[in-house]
Amino acid sequence: MPGVTREQIDRAKEWDLLSYLQTYEPGELKKAGPHEYCTVTHDSLKISNGKWHWTTRGFGGKTALDYLIKVRGMEFVEAVRTLNDGRAAPSLSQPVTRPPEQPRAFVLPEGNRCATAAVSYLQRRGIDSEIISRCIRAGIFFESRKYHNCVFVGRDTTGKARFACLRGTMGDFKGDVPGSDKRFNFCFPANGPSRSVAVFESPIDALSLATLFKAQGAATWDKGHYLSLGGTSPLALLQFLHDRPEIDRVYLCLDNDKAGLDGMARIEAALRDDPALQGRSFTVERKPPPVEHGKDYNELLRATLAGRPAPARGPKERSI
Repeated sequence: MPGVTREQIDRAKEWDLLSYLQTYEPGELKKAGPHEYCTVTHDSLKISNGKWHWTTRGFGGKTALDYLIKVRGMEFVEAVRTLNDGRAAPSLSQPVTRPPEQPRAFVLPEGNRCATAAVSYLQRRGIDSEIISRCIRAGIFFESRKYHNCVFVGRDTTGKARFACLRGTMGDFKGDVPGSDKRFNFCFPANGPSRSVAVFESPIDALSLATLFKAQGAATWDKGHYLSLGGTSPLALLQFLHDRPEIDRVYLCLDNDKAGLDGMARIEAALRDDPALQGRSFTVERKPPPVEHGKDYNELLRATLAGRPAPARGPKERSI
């Protein structure tokens, strides 16, 4: 690329935002939680788990390079050189040439007439066919016409689509549809009234535990809600509880790794500190998957389907 080399670009991408701010702009960084930071200039720009997300603008990234370009308005070449030169970006008080990005309206991608690729992908991940069919009938899962991605839809209590995330059926592509409101994430709903919700980092993990319970013959496998957070943020769970005062049991089924365990601690703190939940009685239990077969419930599901014995501390027989 004119102005910078591939090596310079690669070096620039090695900087995560937290490390960059701690090194060159510590005055722009402040604590927002036990394992979360925000910036002084934009307190809605959150940094955690190696990523950052500007909640009021609806976009984010992983690297300091993304931040300098999207938030600080620097040109790509200038941002790469800044990170390679080991210096701070121009002062926030200096005007930038790029106008602020406007939040984009949320629009679901066009659906494909036949969901063969998306359904096949979930089946390869071990998800039960009946569960997939229920998702399709509920309008919370379909295949996009463009690129044939899996589309997982989050709806509010009126049934309006407010969120969607994409998962490529080939390769490792993942991403949220622009304009998505992460408070209304994907949820595989209970079949009838329910007082419990199990919480996961991704839709596939949520559907994996539902599949495990169903395969084990648990009669109540579909009597609880299975909610995805789209990561480890507590936003979707807080909204879910605000909208459903009958819920009195919360099971935290995040990944069994540092990010997931830290996320569960952050969620527990958010539930304690949320003003709208003060005085409300509910139990919160940690239910990460057993680490013997990997870090998440889909890895446990695939190991179980492959015939390896499930660990003794796996999920209980009853549905959560």
